[in-house]
Amino acid sequence: MLPFLFSLVAAEPFDVAAHPVILSTHAEGAQLYECKAAADGALRWAFREPIATLIVDGRTVGRHYAGPKWALDDGSVVQGRMVGTTPGATAADIPELKLQVVDRQGQGRLTEAAFVYRLHTKGGVLDGACPALGALQSAPYSADYVFTK
Repeated sequence: MLPFLFSLVAAEPFDVAAHPVILSTHAEGAQLYECKAAADGALRWAFREPIATLIVDGRTVGRHYAGPKWALDDGSVVQGRMVGTTPGATAADIPELKLQVVDRQGQGRLTEAAFVYRLHTKGGVLDGACPALGALQSAPYSADYVFTK
């Protein structure tokens, strides 16, 4: 009797393959947090905004920032709204996301984008004490952003 041979391949958490890909980028940056008072009065870190460089084949092609927005060097900009989330691979990794494009600006590669997927996240979660109201701290992260029709 022959043994059954198979490989386990991790499935993507979202339906990325169901949509034509416009652009895949790698991002390196930070998640910025602000110290805020929670409902119980305790100080806790609250996510404020991302700051990241978008990279293709080792070359900077754009940036990711508050909104959330993604801007390419060709002048195209999209803004997304979260429509799906799944946990990162570890507790130290920010969640993977599916975002629907809700606004477009300029002309360029992202003009036809309908969805943005944040995949393969590493880092970005901030742990530790929150020292003072209004304090800011960043947590380095990386991810892949896939823009689809």
